[in-house]
Amino acid sequence: MSQITLISPQERPLQPMIEAALQNELRLLEAGLHRTDMRVRHFETQYGMSTSEFLRKYQNDEVEETLEFVEWVGEFRMRERLQEKIKTLREIRFAN
Repeated sequence: MSQITLISPQERPLQPMIEAALQNELRLLEAGLHRTDMRVRHFETQYGMSTSEFLRKYQNDEVEETLEFVEWVGEFRMRERLQEKIKTLREIRFAN
């Protein structure tokens, strides 16, 4: 578990401002995840295979390496990173 302590010279409570910033970041990450999911689905439809099937073939050199396939791999990896960030933000709790 990670912890952070914030100290401000202002008398104004920090928690509402931090909560709002975290919620905004969460909304941005979820919007990015939605766009990435749409791109991944586009590749799946265009090439008639699931991403897991494509990745297996790609890793086994069963498909030619093209710019679109590199983009597909990139979108998949981006989706994984976004999902992890979203999970982390959703699990944040304040200790008060």
